[in-house]
Amino acid sequence: MKTIKHEIREYALNLGFDVVGFASASMVPDEKRALDQYVEGGLHGDMGWMAETAERRADPTALMDDVKSIIVVGMNYGPKNLAPLPSDRGNISVYARGKDYHDVLKKRLKRLGRWTGERWDCGIKVFVDAAPVMEKPIAGRAGVGWQGKHSNLVSREFGSWLFLGEMFTSMDLPPDQPVADHCGSCDACVRACPTDALSGDGQIDPRRCISYLTIEHKGDIEPGLMSGMGNYVYGCDDCLSACPWNKFALPTQESAFFPRTELTAPRLADLAELDDAAFRIFFSGSPIKRTGRDRFVRNVLIGVGNSRDISLETVCQSRLGDPSPLVRKAAEWALERLRDRRDTID
Repeated sequence: MKTIKHEIREYALNLGFDVVGFASASMVPDEKRALDQYVEGGLHGDMGWMAETAERRADPTALMDDVKSIIVVGMNYGPKNLAPLPSDRGNISVYARGKDYHDVLKKRLKRLGRWTGERWDCGIKVFVDAAPVMEKPIAGRAGVGWQGKHSNLVSREFGSWLFLGEMFTSMDLPPDQPVADHCGSCDACVRACPTDALSGDGQIDPRRCISYLTIEHKGDIEPGLMSGMGNYVYGCDDCLSACPWNKFALPTQESAFFPRTELTAPRLADLAELDDAAFRIFFSGSPIKRTGRDRFVRNVLIGVGNSRDISLETVCQSRLGDPSPLVRKAAEWALERLRDRRDTID
């Protein structure tokens, strides 16, 4: 006879989720303590919402007062290949090259939630990376994977390429067994980080992380960090792609996560010309749209400055009069970098 867990897992897998785990909704003191230390240390940077929601994030009952269990689902977004790009091309993180994962997972989680709620007459709430949920620690307790030294979840089957979603339920279901940490002495992800954002003990300083800088950081970026950002214009995959567990991962079979051709190797020169209207059209249906045109073009110009391609000087010059001071300052930095490059050649 099938258990409730078995039926839910089977239905979720049939919906297209790749992995399903079950965890207790109890608050875990160690997780709360780690979050408090993280926020008190100012490591959240511009992500003020982390401080504002810290208490709710640590206690699942703050989001659903009668929650007893949390069902964690994951979808593989593993890339087919990750070949290096020429320096005059913008590098976009793998997760943002296809359709917005928030929409894809949320739609399927709602279907899972409706079915579960009707089947067992229980309370349900679903979340995908937009609510104060400690999704990685919970996923670890649900047996989906463990948090690697890059602080992201690692799976023996899917490597570092899993999108996560959570379904809170009032049903009290037996939790799955957590997965042991299998990183061992490996520090490949730590060594791969271009801006030294990883400490080696599973902690990350987002204020130095390229993903944070290109997506969350609202202001100007320190020159020392800009020079380490290479041609990344949105996110970064260096620590994830360095993980040896990825050798067991298969490319995603979900067509929604297949990369859009125009986002695999876009020309920096073209991206720098985007105004607000063109930016919204170009990134329609993409998570990149949330960052906004000004921050994105700032990132593009940093990539231009790091390209060492003096033919892109005109790109910088065209943005010196941009309405956004954020863009203008990045254009000035990039132009100075390229002129220094030209002087060394001459």
